[in-house]
Amino acid sequence: MPDDLVLYGSDSYGSPYVFSAFVTLTEKGVPFRLEILSLERKEHHRPEYAGNSITGKVPALRHGDFWLAESSAIDEYIEDAFPPPGHARIYPADPKDRARVRMVQAFLRSDLVPLRSERPTSSLFEGEAVRPLSAEGRASAEKLFGIAEKVLPAGASFIGGTFSPGDADLALMLQRLVANGDPCPDRLAAYARAIFGRPSIRAWLAKTKWKDR
Repeated sequence: MPDDLVLYGSDSYGSPYVFSAFVTLTEKGVPFRLEILSLERKEHHRPEYAGNSITGKVPALRHGDFWLAESSAIDEYIEDAFPPPGHARIYPADPKDRARVRMVQAFLRSDLVPLRSERPTSSLFEGEAVRPLSAEGRASAEKLFGIAEKVLPAGASFIGGTFSPGDADLALMLQRLVANGDPCPDRLAAYARAIFGRPSIRAWLAKTKWKDR
C-alpha cells in the first residue's frame, strides 16, 4: 500500500539522493507515496521527522514503522525488501557485478567534490545558472570520465549488464556536464541521455524544470 511505503523528499526536487531513491522505487514497481518537505521552512527539523529519520535529512524512507535514511542504503533495502522474482530485479544477481554497482554509487557520493560544487543538480532540476568550470572542476570531470570508461567498457549499456541504481546515479553525474554544455566524451554523453530516457527518470524530471539538451 502507498501509505505503508513513503519516500520523503524536498520541495525543490533538486536532491540527487532523493532522485536515486525515487528512481529505484519506480523501477522496482512497488506502490509508494512521495512526501514533500520544505527544507527552507526547516520541516525536516521537526521532531516527528528528525527523530524517526535518524539523520534529519532527505531522503528518508518509511516502510510501515521502519525508517531508513541515506539513499544508497534505501536503494539496497528496496531490493532486499521486495526481491525477485516477485518484483523486478534492480541490482545485478552476480555478486561481482553487484559489488561493482555499489562501488560506483559509493564513489559518486564521496568524490568529485569540485564537479558537484560547480555543477550542482540545481542547475539541472531548478534551472540555476552556472559559470565555466575551474581548473579543479575540469580535473574532476576528467576523473569522472576515466572512471566511467572503466565501468562501461565499449559496447556496454549498463554498469552491471542490466539497469541498476548505479546507472541512474552515474548518468546524473554525467548530465551535470552534458546538460550544461560542458565537454563530455560522445559515448558517455550518449549513455547519459539513454539512461535519462527511462520512464522512471522521466517521471522524476516531469516534477522539475529539466529541459532536454
